[in-house]
Amino acid sequence: MSSTAGSNGRAPAPGAPAADPLAPLAALPGVPEAVDSVRTSVDRAYGHRIMRRRSSEVSAEAALRGARASAAVEGTDWALEEVRRRSDFGTEAEARTVGAALRVTAEAGQLLDIWEQSPLRVLARLHLVAASGAAPDESVGRPRRPGEPVEGPEIGLQPPGADEVAARLDGLAQLVTGSTSVPALVLAAVVHGELQTLCPFGSCNGVVARAAERIVLVGSGLDPKAICPAEVGHAELGRDAYRAALAGYASGTPEGMTAWITHCGRAVELGVRESTAVCEAMQRGAA
Repeated sequence: MSSTAGSNGRAPAPGAPAADPLAPLAALPGVPEAVDSVRTSVDRAYGHRIMRRRSSEVSAEAALRGARASAAVEGTDWALEEVRRRSDFGTEAEARTVGAALRVTAEAGQLLDIWEQSPLRVLARLHLVAASGAAPDESVGRPRRPGEPVEGPEIGLQPPGADEVAARLDGLAQLVTGSTSVPALVLAAVVHGELQTLCPFGSCNGVVARAAERIVLVGSGLDPKAICPAEVGHAELGRDAYRAALAGYASGTPEGMTAWITHCGRAVELGVRESTAVCEAMQRGAA
């Protein structure tokens, strides 16, 4: 992860609580405002009258739209109705990408409790669900080994070697299991950015990274009913903006980290807007 999130090189005094490694990111100029803006936006969506009696329908629609959007970020931008009507996702490459996004999004909702205890186990499960049948069996559900290639869309970054991946995954797992108390947006952005730039698996890294972002946003309590699909926002902001923001994360500079976190915040807000439109359509009887 970014050196911005690192320590100052001094060990804590005996008995003193360890410093939160992500606290400097939460305090970067512009990040507190992004956190507040996201919270306000999410709270407004949860206050919609449709959420009182039809929240499960909104959640289901958000999952479908989020999966479609995650596939779009990968380069497979199908119309929503095509995703809705399609039943066979195991044929050509584009169909497999959409199918992987749908399966991972559905699986993510079943793994919230496990995530807080064993995030690496969850990531392995997400990759297994995404890549099964489309990648060699021996490479599915585990981080890549030295010399193994990474398949998937070009994100403009060179993935690190397998040894660095293993070390940084361990560090990420420590963060998730309790060594940080930063706002959900900050942790979700770090989890997403770290997984997407590490490319820990031989394939399907993007859909896994965005599913992990979803898990953090839901499990943190920011979006407990999963009605705010950040994937929709990432797709709407565009693949070029996504890659540029990721490059900022990979740089580790304060400016780059701020750009990535605020990009993720904007993505959540656009996901909120999407689900608010769904609520409005339900209220009019159009859905």
